[in-house]
Amino acid sequence: MSLAPVLILAQGIEEDVITPLRKIVDLLVPLLMVAAFVVFLWGIIKFITSGGDEEKKKSGKGLIIYGLIGLFVMVAVWGIVKLVAGTFRLQEGGTIGVPSAPGSRGSSPIPSPYIPGSGFDTYP
Repeated sequence: MSLAPVLILAQGIEEDVITPLRKIVDLLVPLLMVAAFVVFLWGIIKFITSGGDEEKKKSGKGLIIYGLIGLFVMVAVWGIVKLVAGTFRLQEGGTIGVPSAPGSRGSSPIPSPYIPGSGFDTYP
């Protein structure tokens, strides 16, 4: 009973925090990935068209590196968000599922697609 206030307050977290944050990330990540790709391509163009000018060549290399770092960071952020959403079973319009150990007496066990034939090889 002592957790009742915490559980009641946690119900509003999804609507107030998680859903808007997810919408922002779903909008920003593709835009930033496109921007990083454009920086990467601009660096390649600048490198190729440097014509032997070492300063332009160095600038092009820098843009290529920044573009690749940007792409890596955006893919990593996108992957982490999807991993967290999958762990807590966050779906659009769904509810937060609290993960538990398989076989526990708490909530239902987390489905595992890695154990074929276990009955948990598909998500609900």
